[in-house]
Amino acid sequence: MSDIEGLAPVATFCGNCDCGCPQLFVDPAAPAERRVILTDDFGQRVQMSADQFSSLVADAKSGKLDGISTV
Repeated sequence: MSDIEGLAPVATFCGNCDCGCPQLFVDPAAPAERRVILTDDFGQRVQMSADQFSSLVADAKSGKLDGISTV
């Protein structure tokens, strides 16, 4: 991702290489509905609200997303 200035890093997924791993950020200056940012290793980003992200986390914790890793 080229423009991360002002974003607060939360997590890096993988992190065992230097390939531009997916990352999770919070943008405190963004509108509430776009505050959480998930980037991929191709420079794309998804922006969502904290409520949307909380729903994603709840689904992951409940096992709802477990099948994705086998696709």
